[in-house]
Amino acid sequence: MGIIREIPVAEAAAHKVLVEESDDAIDSITGRPLTGSWVWDSALVLSRWIPTHLNFQGKSVLELGAGAGLPGLTAALLGANRVVLTDVQQLLPGLLKNVEANGFTDRVEVKQLVWGLDDSGITESSTFDIVLMSDVFFDSEDMIGLGKTLRRVCGEATQVWAATEMRPWTGECLDQLMAQGFQVVEQETSQLSVHAAVQDSNTFFAIFQIKPTLVESSQS
Repeated sequence: MGIIREIPVAEAAAHKVLVEESDDAIDSITGRPLTGSWVWDSALVLSRWIPTHLNFQGKSVLELGAGAGLPGLTAALLGANRVVLTDVQQLLPGLLKNVEANGFTDRVEVKQLVWGLDDSGITESSTFDIVLMSDVFFDSEDMIGLGKTLRRVCGEATQVWAATEMRPWTGECLDQLMAQGFQVVEQETSQLSVHAAVQDSNTFFAIFQIKPTLVESSQS
């Protein structure tokens, strides 16, 4: 049994998302709870930032490394007509619970996706208008697979937004994406006016727009 949080994602009182955090999702190799099964601060930052910076009305949205799914669920709350939350298999039951808790089963899907591997089930219909990511910049070696997936899911007009806590290795991950031909444009590096959402006010966050310079949706 997890802890259910009611998380405000905008100034309007009605803009709240229910998220269940659980330690039931276990890494099959280490035997430890998967960190993606709870809400990280970068997800809070992104979910507080997007209501005033992005328009989701009628848009299709993909969240990569969704974890508990807060940013993607926020997109659904703000009017997206299709949202796909993706992560590793062990985290999918928790994502499904959160979709159901918010009443979004009519427009939010949950699918398994390992970056760089077969994602035909994600892109079989079309590319996405908006891609959201939070706290995905941990291991520079993972950026090869992430780059491949981004190229497959992005069309010419797709916007990719990533929020991250600024850690010593964040730059290495971004450098790896740039080495693959992506443009990385920093939008904001500050406390982002989310003190109410993030407990540690001394932690710095940034939001980046990731721009593929060459769309290769058909590349294997």
